Amino acid sequence: MSKVVVMGTGTMGVGIAAGFLAFGANTILLGRDLQKAKLSLAKVEACADSINPAWRDTDAQLIAGAIADWSDWENTDLIIETISERLELKKAIFSELDCSVPPNIPIGSNSSGFPISDIAQGLKTSHRMFNTHYFMPAHIVPLVEVVLGEKSDPQLAEQICTLYRSHGKKPVLVKRDIPGFLANRIQHALMREALSLVQEGIATPDDVDTAVRYSFGFRYAAVGPMTQKEISGWEGMTLAAEVIYPSLSNITAPPACVMELVNSGKTGMAKGAGFREWSPEEAQRMREAYETRLKAAFEVLKIAPELN
Repeated sequence: MSKVVVMGTGTMGVGIAAGFLAFGANTILLGRDLQKAKLSLAKVEACADSINPAWRDTDAQLIAGAIADWSDWENTDLIIETISERLELKKAIFSELDCSVPPNIPIGSNSSGFPISDIAQGLKTSHRMFNTHYFMPAHIVPLVEVVLGEKSDPQLAEQICTLYRSHGKKPVLVKRDIPGFLANRIQHALMREALSLVQEGIATPDDVDTAVRYSFGFRYAAVGPMTQKEISGWEGMTLAAEVIYPSLSNITAPPACVMELVNSGKTGMAKGAGFREWSPEEAQRMREAYETRLKAAFEVLKIAPELN
């Protein structure tokens, strides 16, 4: 049975811990405050129940602890840090782990903003340190990006990928820690074009959502963009690209339409408004619909065997 230690009791930490617990791993959730970590266990169990209630029939254990006091590293397969996105804080945590954790145990950071090369800079065991980047909600979205830093051991990274596969995740190995890693770079390329189309008055935010969800987004639940073009043929794509690429947005900062929202505090549902107004009831219904659709998409991903 696997043993995984998750450091951090926020939304991501809870979701990551739940993902391992749901697939039968002994899971330790560590927080800076022991009482908060203990209170978070019920959230972890609820998330695990929502994706695989059968985990309760296993012998998997869920334990809370304090980051400063934890020392039971025996038989640990992976440590994942999910604390606040502050570089100096992460570097301090990794420096402590560098000295206190046996060097055969891999250590990952869920940071999306700081490359592991920066977090692990100067540490003697930086070879066993990686970005292990999840996407919200972490217990549902299958992807985890395992990102190599300048000194990360590729063979150890492959072992981490194998661990993730055995616990229901779909890992990808990113061979260099460039900004945004893999998925966020693709996502931001789409968002740059989407926001530019809204800025120029060519489409509304709702129309952008509809265009993505019911065309290529719909197809991508079945296969990714590379395989989809293998199916349809690359010649059509290259001919269209010659016409479309020159007119695509190449802005280097978010356009005014979104910056005006951010600067006025309209940053989305949590603030009651973004591109549209959100009542608390509407926001809750949309969040529930979002999670329901994600779970349905997760089931779709299981249909038909993978060829690789």
